[in-house]
Amino acid sequence: MALTPYTDKQKEMIVANIVKAVDSIRLLNETGYKYINICSGFIAHYDKNGFIAYYKENSLKDDILQNARANQWRNFRPTDENYAYYMSKADIYSNIVEAIE
Repeated sequence: MALTPYTDKQKEMIVANIVKAVDSIRLLNETGYKYINICSGFIAHYDKNGFIAYYKENSLKDDILQNARANQWRNFRPTDENYAYYMSKADIYSNIVEAIE
């Protein structure tokens, strides 16, 4: 089953929300949560509220930066199924890192 890559608009919205959430985790919306929660290096949470509770006490920025390398999906090649999807995820993560560094 082919996964649909994120659109440029979706990418922009996710990046903007997570960058805001780095400064104030309470601003994390459902779209930003659904993206970041499944990235490598982030612990499982029951729901968005659990994620927010955890990052009230811990640094989302530090965790994003610490896990940047693992969230580039470099194990996919252009001939692989869903390559475009995983590269769109990598674009989002890279843009978040660039914005918060």
